[in-house]
Amino acid sequence: MAKSMLIFTKTGELKAYLNVVGKHPNTIGFVPTMGALHGGHVSLIALSKKWCDITVCSIFVNPTQFNDKKDLERYPRMPEKDIRLLEKAGCEVVFLPTVEQVYPNPESESFDFGYLSNTLEGKHRPGHFNGVAQVVKRFFEIVVPTKAFFGSKDYQQVMIIKELVKQMGSPIEVVSCPILREENGVAMSSRNTLLNMEEKAQAAFIPKILYQANLLLNEKGVDAAKKFVEHETRQLPLFRLDYYEICEAHTLKIATHLYENEKYVALIACFVGRIRLIDNLPVLF
Repeated sequence: MAKSMLIFTKTGELKAYLNVVGKHPNTIGFVPTMGALHGGHVSLIALSKKWCDITVCSIFVNPTQFNDKKDLERYPRMPEKDIRLLEKAGCEVVFLPTVEQVYPNPESESFDFGYLSNTLEGKHRPGHFNGVAQVVKRFFEIVVPTKAFFGSKDYQQVMIIKELVKQMGSPIEVVSCPILREENGVAMSSRNTLLNMEEKAQAAFIPKILYQANLLLNEKGVDAAKKFVEHETRQLPLFRLDYYEICEAHTLKIATHLYENEKYVALIACFVGRIRLIDNLPVLF
């Protein structure tokens, strides 16, 4: 008989529970989310359940990582639906804290991730990764997981969190999990729920443009691929391109030429209407 899923809203109660059940040999898998859960999140829960004895999922819309208050207000919130989804997925523990539970004192900690936090998302969303690091560090201190699972759609964020774990001197293993996509190819995202029908139709061009640009990369190089993406996105009336870059996969250094012994990733961010979406694809030779 399956155990009932436990829901905690208070930090102290969750820590007390995990201090008991998380003792050796039990391993704890952690899936931090901001809710509005979808199949991508469910895949993270499945991996955690496969590799860990106990899976904890947090649902918390973190205010410190939003540099746009309207974006914070717009962010979808559907906790009842999320809880049903997690129960069906077999998640053992859900953490639904308030801001006061996560940040009992005003959060002012500052992090230095060097180049990683100043390029791409860091450049276009100032302060975003400092807010991500604040909340992830806080959750890591509360849950003390063995492994933490993150979707690779947020490619740069995963790199930031791995660097955070190093700076913390923590043994937590950060697991980067494959991107799951909708039927139209769009990378699964909570923000997809905010798109209207016309915007959803245009968002489907994002993975197509990425794929076509990757083919062009091999034939004509980086400049040609960038010009292609800029041209294609200008043809879509609801689109506004934030960036498209080819980066070294392990450093995120922006590439101007490709070398066969190096690994690269193509990353894109764009607005479709008012909603900002990101995606990425590995560059294959």
